[in-house]
Amino acid sequence: MTVRVMLVSPATSAALREARFDGDGDGGPLDEAGARRARAAAGVVARADRFLSGPSRRCRETAAELGAAAPPAEVLGELGDWDMGRWRGRRLDEVGASEPEAVSAWLTDPAAAPHGGESLLALCERVGGWLRSLPDDAGRVLAVVEPAVARAAVVHALSLPAEAFWRLDVAPLTLTELSGRAGRWNLRCGRSLGADSG
Repeated sequence: MTVRVMLVSPATSAALREARFDGDGDGGPLDEAGARRARAAAGVVARADRFLSGPSRRCRETAAELGAAAPPAEVLGELGDWDMGRWRGRRLDEVGASEPEAVSAWLTDPAAAPHGGESLLALCERVGGWLRSLPDDAGRVLAVVEPAVARAAVVHALSLPAEAFWRLDVAPLTLTELSGRAGRWNLRCGRSLGADSG
């Protein structure tokens, strides 16, 4: 049986616009434009057998806007954002200015975690473990997840080298679809859910 995993990135928030590492695990609230776009996209998102959300506030708020007529999304810790350790709450340009060697290691070595949180390899393994755990009869799974989680899912599903993570872009409020089952996934990426998607 084929499983269809639909990963939706959350709508915009101030932290996302500032390229700020998730401050305290909540991701901050959606800004008004983001909430409006998520509400508008509610009719575009396919219905699912299982509706999930990462634990960040922006994921939960996006899920609430998308699923206004559906049961609330189940929040899963394994779909949480990349753990940035002591860099949480800081902007990338600030960290780059104060710790250029650490940022360089983080960007070039998938096993590096100079911030004390998760390495890229650990993130990909955590998200890959969730994909592997989906039963063959899971049907259609819709999950609102942070962009890093969607990117890690693609890396795992397509058996890409971890370094490919840095070559994948996931814009706010876009849909990345995986279909298949553990060991054999197909990808459909980047469909916009916004009202301006045409």
